[in-house]
Amino acid sequence: MALKRVLIVNKSFPEVGLEILKKKVEPIVVPHLDYEPESLPAIKNAVHGCDAIIWNTKHQFTGEILDLAGPKLKAISTMSSGTDHINLNEVFTRGLLLGNTPHVLDNCVADITVGLLIAAARRFKEGIDEIMSGEWKYGVQWSLGQDISGSTVGVIGLGGIGQAVVRRLKGFDVARFIYSGRSEKPEAKTLGVERVSLEQLLKESDFVLLSCPLTDETKHLINATTLKLMKRNAVLVNIGRGGLVDQEALYDALKEGQIFSAGLDVVTPEPLPKDHPLLTLPNCFIVPHLGSATIATRNAMATISANNILQALEGQPMMYPVS
Repeated sequence: MALKRVLIVNKSFPEVGLEILKKKVEPIVVPHLDYEPESLPAIKNAVHGCDAIIWNTKHQFTGEILDLAGPKLKAISTMSSGTDHINLNEVFTRGLLLGNTPHVLDNCVADITVGLLIAAARRFKEGIDEIMSGEWKYGVQWSLGQDISGSTVGVIGLGGIGQAVVRRLKGFDVARFIYSGRSEKPEAKTLGVERVSLEQLLKESDFVLLSCPLTDETKHLINATTLKLMKRNAVLVNIGRGGLVDQEALYDALKEGQIFSAGLDVVTPEPLPKDHPLLTLPNCFIVPHLGSATIATRNAMATISANNILQALEGQPMMYPVS
C-alpha cells in the first residue's frame, strides 16, 4: 500500500520534523524558501494529490491552493501560532482539518518582547547609530530614556505570550499591569493584572504591548486616533502582527514626538523595503520577525506540526486543532 503524501512547502522545515514524518508517510519538500520567486509556483505545482500539507510559509493559503490540491487532501497544519495567513472559511467549508503550533513559542517571543521594550525605551537604535557615525556624545543628560521600574505596562491580548511577558517583567519592579481583550482571562488575577478598556489602557500605560491576533476587528487597532490617546512618554511594542498598526500613523506619531518610541518585531510588508520611512526614525527599533527564532522553539514547532498531520491522517484528534 502506497504511503500517504505530505507536502512541506518550505525547505527550511527542521530535520526533526522530517524524521517524525518519514516513519509513517512520504514527505515531499518544496526546494525553495519564502522569498525566492520560484516558491509559490513550485508549491502550486507540487500540491496536487497530496493527503496533507504543512504550510510553513508566509504565503497566503487560499481557495486556489485547495482547488489545486484536489479531493485527497484531508489535513493542514501551520508551523505557527497565528492563522491569519490561512483562509479559514475555505478550509472549514471543505471539511478539512487544520492545526497550528501555539504555546510552544510563548517564552521565546516573550524574551524578544522584553528585549524590544528595553531597546526602544533606552534608545538603543539612536545610540548605535551615533557610535557607527562617530558622533558618540556623552554627559549626564545624554540619551535619556524611560524607566521600566515604577511604570504602568498595558498588554493588549493577555494570551500565552502576554502572560509570559508579564511574568518576566515582574522582576523589573513594574508598578501596575493592565490588559484589554475580548474576554476575561482567569490567569490575570494570579498574575496581578487588571482588565480595563482599550481606551483606558492607552491613556494610562507607559508601555503598550501588542500581543493579540490579527483579525478584521484588530486590523489597525493602533491608528491616528488611538495613538493620540497615548502618553508622550509611551513606548509601543508590537510582537503580534504588522497589520495591528497603521504604520503611516505610527511614523507621524514617532516623528512628531507624539509618543516616545516603538519596538517592532513585526511589520507590513515583510520584509520591509530598505527605503521604508519607519527605518529612518531614530526612535523606531525594528528586528526582522525574530520572535520564535530559536533552535529549540523551531524544532518544537516542527515536531508539533508533524504530529498534527500524522494524528489527523490516522483519524485521531490533532495535538492542536484550530476550530
